[in-house]
Amino acid sequence: MKKSILTFGTILLAVIGVNAQSDTTKPAATSNTTTYTTYIDGYYRSDFEGLQSNNKTSFTNSNSAFQLGMVSVKADKTLGKFAGTIDLGFGKRADEFSYNDKDFATSLKQAYVSFAPNSVLKFTVGKWATHIGYELLDAYSNRNYSMSYGFSYGPFFHTGLRADVSLGGKSAFMVGVAEPTDYFNSKVEPKMAIAQFSTGTSDDKVKLFLNYQGGMSKSQFDVVLNAAISNEFGFNYDATVCNISGKNWSSNAVYLNYDFNSIFGLAARSEYFNDSKGALGLGTAIFQNTLSANIHFNKFTIIPEIRVEDGTNRPFLSKSLAEKASAGSFLIAAVYKF
Repeated sequence: MKKSILTFGTILLAVIGVNAQSDTTKPAATSNTTTYTTYIDGYYRSDFEGLQSNNKTSFTNSNSAFQLGMVSVKADKTLGKFAGTIDLGFGKRADEFSYNDKDFATSLKQAYVSFAPNSVLKFTVGKWATHIGYELLDAYSNRNYSMSYGFSYGPFFHTGLRADVSLGGKSAFMVGVAEPTDYFNSKVEPKMAIAQFSTGTSDDKVKLFLNYQGGMSKSQFDVVLNAAISNEFGFNYDATVCNISGKNWSSNAVYLNYDFNSIFGLAARSEYFNDSKGALGLGTAIFQNTLSANIHFNKFTIIPEIRVEDGTNRPFLSKSLAEKASAGSFLIAAVYKF
């Protein structure tokens, strides 16, 4: 599989050079186009107890330090019935995203090619960001800068072969086979089955995604609901349950977004994460609430954020390193999308 993916990547690089993440749930366009997306993000985070270890989710594992999140360069190319994507990232987010990889592979966020023989069917082979969950890797795609537990402990990406089928209207179906979760190449573990059913209203104000991945000792079901209540107010819901060797962990997250105008908006996230059975080795349930402001200056966005959490079995630490039930932090992030 790895040799095949690298071969496709070499061909694609010869055509377009660098890449962008595209919507892989729809058949490829028939035009000859190339699009580019570039962005950079960074942040400063301060834990209320002054401890880095109180952060238990992805991409913000620091305290009292300015950090580069990621520099990302993406390009999409369509050429008739064929399409290709190369997505490169450099920084902490990219390293943690491809945590099983080494060297250049940690910078290869996505690399895939697609073939759409008609308007109904599309085949894709390569490495792509997971279809499971509401949040995304790229900072500019999220309203909260810190990540949920559901995102952090769910899949980040898949490497394999998938088929996307349009069912008419806003409905579509995807099915595929992939390497084990978050592996670019694996010779030991069995392959995973992946699937998604998506649908929505004709005006795209309500969208529903039913997601799945499963293998010999792991299975995960996920539901995402997106609703645009008005031009200013949005509601999103993400529920997931994952079974690992007979033990379950789960996450239920609600996202409320309100834009007062084109410059200022607020995003609230409340999540109940449960690993009390120790499927992930944490042995705790955590209720976290995050409030983020989004302040836009053209292509530049500032995100000040407050996050408070409360868990069972005292999963956090105080300044004196005593176990405690609650934790909190403040961060301020900056995102520039070129």
